Amino acid sequence: MVALPGVIRVMERAARKAGGRLRRDFGEIEHLQVSRKGPADFVSKADMRSERTLYDELKAARPDWGFLLEEAGEIEGDPDQPRWVIDPLDGTSNFLHGIPHFAISIAVQEPKLGGGGWGDVTYACIYQPITDETFWAEKSRGAWLHDGRLRVSSRRNLSDSLIATGIPFQGVGNFEEWTKIYRAIGPEVAGIRRFGAASLDLAWVAAGRFDGYWESSLSPWDTAAGCLLVREAGGFVSDYRGRSQPIHDETILAANDQLHTRLHKLLAGALKA
Repeated sequence: MVALPGVIRVMERAARKAGGRLRRDFGEIEHLQVSRKGPADFVSKADMRSERTLYDELKAARPDWGFLLEEAGEIEGDPDQPRWVIDPLDGTSNFLHGIPHFAISIAVQEPKLGGGGWGDVTYACIYQPITDETFWAEKSRGAWLHDGRLRVSSRRNLSDSLIATGIPFQGVGNFEEWTKIYRAIGPEVAGIRRFGAASLDLAWVAAGRFDGYWESSLSPWDTAAGCLLVREAGGFVSDYRGRSQPIHDETILAANDQLHTRLHKLLAGALKA
């Protein structure tokens, strides 16, 4: 058995508590009261309850740490301490349509030395309540699924590769840009999948289930944990320009080293066309 770092134990305990409630709500979807917070962007009472549970559990464990939450926004803590970056229900549309593919995503982001913003993500936990899978990573220690080490896919040929993406939808994303990229990458790969939960797309890249992934119009809480998972599993994560950042909140491309280079070449060429 792999000994979980103390911070990961705190994250997993909070995620499992919130995840249990999400499972119960998922079984009673028709009774959920749903409101809109934007075009095709739904938020349910289940989402809010999950975020509150995570906040309460993590606040109790680390009282001085701040938060960046999908629903409640930024809650400042001690500026010399890390902050939690949380998506309490990634895949809300899947959840509300009865599709059992959603997750809780929690990351720890460190303050930059000397102040002036936020730097590296050092811990990550992505929990899938339906499959009871806990993906976790610690910077410089590796990425894991429960107590099994994760490695990105070893595939080297695009023709053998399964690639994940996120497709623009009403009010979110650039259809023209996505279509250009799809036309460049689609004919070169074995398949493209769109499952609707960015955190799980990244976790599955880390686990070698997907060979690569691209998406745009994301938020920090969508990718904070997943980026660390991919990197600690031996993969590469960048934006569309090839730059590496702690959290990718606009564009993201993830894969193993060789596939990342090839996918980036196709993507960059498509956007220049």
